[in-house]
Amino acid sequence: MSHRSKMNAPGPENVLDLQLALSRVGGDKQLLREIAFLFIEDCPRAFAEIQEAIASGDAAKLETTAHALKGSVANFAARDAVAAAFGLEQMGRAKEMSQAEGMLSRLESALSAVCEQLAAL
Repeated sequence: MSHRSKMNAPGPENVLDLQLALSRVGGDKQLLREIAFLFIEDCPRAFAEIQEAIASGDAAKLETTAHALKGSVANFAARDAVAAAFGLEQMGRAKEMSQAEGMLSRLESALSAVCEQLAAL
């Protein structure tokens, strides 16, 4: 298979690292596509759980849901999305959610870019 050049979205190095993601699945592009499809399907639910945790002020739920999403998006070496999810996870752990809305917006943008690139695999 030919190497895919970095995607044409702005700042692609911050969206996902296709080569690193491929290396994490032993170079199996079909497996990566399958994992990407599952992630794209599950992403709205995971994001909604994080939104709900923030809206209800449930720090423990924010920590666990953001942690789970961080792990999922890390499979694709998606630095911005991982960083935003980690930020929310830390806010939940510290029970300090005053900046959560801003970080949620950052996460939403990052996830949108990730899903767009994953859909193109």
